[in-house]
Amino acid sequence: MTASIIYKGDLRCECTHLQSGTVMETDAPTDNRGKGERFSPTDTVCVALGTCIITTIGIRAIDMGIELKGTTLNVTKHMLSDPRRIGKIEIVLNIPKIEIGEKDKKVLELIGDNCPVMKSLHPDLIVSTQYNWL
Repeated sequence: MTASIIYKGDLRCECTHLQSGTVMETDAPTDNRGKGERFSPTDTVCVALGTCIITTIGIRAIDMGIELKGTTLNVTKHMLSDPRRIGKIEIVLNIPKIEIGEKDKKVLELIGDNCPVMKSLHPDLIVSTQYNWL
């Protein structure tokens, strides 16, 4: 088992990662009767995609002797209403100035674009990923 989840009422859940004991809470968004005081379940999907992209890139970067520390990601979720679902996820990566060639940049981008979460999403979901090599 990966996690245990307790519904706490008031549209909130407490999620515990069993291996580490880390706890995360979710809340419904304000446009769907929640207080918006925590990540919503659909927010966590978008965050999972962003962290998966940079993590898989980071794994290959380590193998290539490249340090990506300080990279930031901006994640934007766009919801659709009928049926209510995520319609588009925009991810912008801002990668600090590092000395690597264009070929290596393209290799890392290809790895990010094919991370496990990306491959797990429905094909109707639009994903826009922008890599800014600063």
